[in-house]
Amino acid sequence: MRRFLSSSIGSALLGGVVVGAFFAIAISAGWIESQGTTTTTVAEPLSAPVDVKESSGANVVNQIYRHDGQGVAFIEATIAPEEASGSPLNPFEEESGGGGVATGSGFVIDTEGHILTNNHVVDGATKIQVKLGSSDTTRSAEVVGTDPASDIALLKVDAPADQLHPLALGDSAKVQVGDPVVAIGNPFGLDRTVTSGIVSALQRQIQAPNGFSISHVIQTDAAINPGNSGGPLIDAGGSVIGINSQIETGGGSNGNVGIGFAIPIDTARQVVDEIEQNGKVEHAYLGINGGTITPALADAVNLPVGKGVLVAEVVKGGPADKAGLEGGSTEATIEGAKFKLGGDIITEVDGEPIDSMEEVIEAVDAAKPGEEMELTILRHGDSKKLTVTLGDRPASVK
Repeated sequence: MRRFLSSSIGSALLGGVVVGAFFAIAISAGWIESQGTTTTTVAEPLSAPVDVKESSGANVVNQIYRHDGQGVAFIEATIAPEEASGSPLNPFEEESGGGGVATGSGFVIDTEGHILTNNHVVDGATKIQVKLGSSDTTRSAEVVGTDPASDIALLKVDAPADQLHPLALGDSAKVQVGDPVVAIGNPFGLDRTVTSGIVSALQRQIQAPNGFSISHVIQTDAAINPGNSGGPLIDAGGSVIGINSQIETGGGSNGNVGIGFAIPIDTARQVVDEIEQNGKVEHAYLGINGGTITPALADAVNLPVGKGVLVAEVVKGGPADKAGLEGGSTEATIEGAKFKLGGDIITEVDGEPIDSMEEVIEAVDAAKPGEEMELTILRHGDSKKLTVTLGDRPASVK
């Protein structure tokens, strides 16, 4: 039942460390979202990978650190005081609107000075300063573009070519569970920190600060903590496969418990391409809240099918609402969890069977605003087909 209520793992954003306090992020259940030609900025690896062949006895972590460490950025973001109270989805806003200075990580991706990081590292910043590698020189950075829905930001810093050490970008689609990985960043402001581990799992879903889901996320046990946000997750060849973004805290402290999440570098490539070409990133929007039907749930509430997606809510005026999709109307509590029954059940998307909420999210991820999507639904035992014209995703979950 708990799996039904949340299609994503509840995680805490790593964020920056705000001077005086570090505020936990409230992550709510997300509404459906989508991830968005190739440019030279991130189309291919931009520096040679680490050569670990013929080095069976060598310290590979040390090799990667020495090779890639100079391309990692220490980021300080100054957050101005706000008159309004802070949002629980913004790691930098204090409830009193007091502002502060936050620290995070990033990494250089080309010789023009572009740096990738998390959007939540620089969101709301009035001034951004970076230090590159082991240099103590502070440089001002500007925001080229951001995508809150994938929690990615592209920065640019003006620095001499010999101070720019772009990291090679890998292929996150080729990553396998058990692969060794290295994380380099600035946890709790402790710059140039390296940790290592393995890829613990693939195809996770986490939620961005604006409440939408991010798909195909890499899970790792490499120690990452607040301040590691935006830093690289690196494979054994020295190539970046992900952007360290969130941790699972287990409901305890904000520190590492061995479960971290990195946004795949393939997603970052796509986001940067769209920022450079269009100045923004567009995401398709369906406008529902629902959950995966399991056999146990189907038996408990007497559903007509043992798999699919039960629609709990439909956003009023959204694409799904306009197409006639209906949410639940009867509130129920099972094992202490509350949800709505009586809504439509999605069984197919564009003729393909659907087993989970994650699959619906991925289908919308692959589409563009304005495209049509055919949903096969069950309503009161009858099968229907609805055609939804996908809309533009709003700025945040409402």
